[in-house]
Formats: sequence, C-alpha cells, structure tokens
Amino acid sequence: MGAKPLIPTGPSLLSGLPEHLSAKLFASAKPVRLNADEVLFLAGDAGDGCYHVEDGLLKVTMVSRAGSERILAFFGPGAIVGELSIIDGLPRSASVVAVRAAKLSFLSRAAFEDFAKKHPEVYKSLVTLIAARLRETDAVVAAGSFLPLRGRVACTLLELAQDFGQDVGSGRIVIRQKIGQSDLAAMAGIARENVSRILNDWKRRKLVSRLSGYYCLEDKAKLQRIDATLIFLVKDGVCGDRSRLSSRIYCGGENRVMGSLAAGRIAESDWASVR
Repeated sequence: MGAKPLIPTGPSLLSGLPEHLSAKLFASAKPVRLNADEVLFLAGDAGDGCYHVEDGLLKVTMVSRAGSERILAFFGPGAIVGELSIIDGLPRSASVVAVRAAKLSFLSRAAFEDFAKKHPEVYKSLVTLIAARLRETDAVVAAGSFLPLRGRVACTLLELAQDFGQDVGSGRIVIRQKIGQSDLAAMAGIARENVSRILNDWKRRKLVSRLSGYYCLEDKAKLQRIDATLIFLVKDGVCGDRSRLSSRIYCGGENRVMGSLAAGRIAESDWASVR
C-alpha cells in the first residue's frame, strides 16, 4: 500500500475560508524566518498579531521558575500561532520556539481587523480554532491529573501521529517530524528517564519503533487502548467525542474506571483492566 498524505495540523484560521479569502488574508503578511532553537516570542511579550507557519516546526512551551519546560504543542506547516492576541491584544500566554528552521508569515492585529471588517465570516473560523485549542488544553489537564505514565506517553505519541502522521501501510503510522525523547518527556509532563524506559518496553513489544530519528507507531490500536482510560467528564455525565483523536478524549468501557476518575484517581487494578 502506498503512503498516504501527511495528516494536517489541527484546525487553522484558514481552514474555514474560501480559497480566495485565505489567500488575501496573508497576502501582505510580513515574512519571518527562524533558525533552529530561535525564539519567536516569550510568554509575557506584547501580543500584536499572529503567525502562519509556512515551513518548519515550532513548539509552544511554558517554563517554571525552576527552569522545567512543559511543551504544550508542536505546530507544523499550515498552523496558526499566537492567534489569541488577535482577539484580546494581551501579552503572550506561552513561549514559541523553533525546533528546526522555520518560515512564517506575520499578520498584525490591525491588518486582521481591517480584513475582518470586509470579510466578517473570518470570525467563524477563528472561533472554531480557539474552541479546538480549549478542548486540547482540557485534555492535557485531564491527562496530567488522571493518567499513569504509560497513558501520558501514549497520549503524546497519538497526538503527534494525528498532527504529523503518515500512514505507510499495514496499520503503521510514521511521525514525520524528528521529536527527541526530551521533547516527548516535556510534552507528556514526565521525566525523560521514564519516557526512555516506556519506549524501550514498547519497542520490545513491537508497539513503537524508531528509524533515522522518526518514531513509528507499529500498533496504533494497542496504543489507543493504553490511552483509553482518559474519560472527559462533562456536566451531564456523558463522555466526550471519541471521533477526534487529537483531543485525546476517550470513553473507557469499565464502570469502575469511571468511578475511579470521578474520585480523582485510577487504581492500578482498574488501569490493568483496560490496558
């Protein structure tokens, strides 16, 4: 079976616009180039516009006072970065750094507002994008609160596969970005040593492999089962939408798992029942 196209990065400001409008929106945008490890902006910097990623890879991070890094997301070609400032003009809520050399287009808030006056339908796409980001943030908080270490690593790999995966046949998904163990650990919110131990175990079990710096999900279905204990509890008690892998919202089949989550914990016996 031939390789399928790359799965695009999640919803962007351009996704809901007619082609002629999306072309006009960034037609006069200022080109920006970043080298690997170069900072685009830091948390607290003035928010005066957003960036469209043309090429390369960026990471969105927050750093504690002790210097620990937590990666919130990776963004590749087609993604929009810094869109919150278009709405409120407040300082940046997180830092963005180039993982590898990147080409961007900068759209100022003033330019966006002028464009939106002529084309108000752009706000519908913007609201969709913000809603998707909020859902992802909710899932990250839930994963950090409820999932064991293996579940957090599975969450991270599945999200990267959703954003950057390429189906190479026989159920194998290659993550077409070179992500190191340190970055995986920072995204999962656990120590790198734990990520290394878990990945080595999964390599032995042929769940994951790595070739030339690229991770490959050899058995995506099993990783999804590992991730399946994360239940998004909404007010009416109904599990969230399972159709969006990137939101990492899944419904476990065991009532006792639901009970453990409602109590704010997952017992090891409950975890074992859905591995």
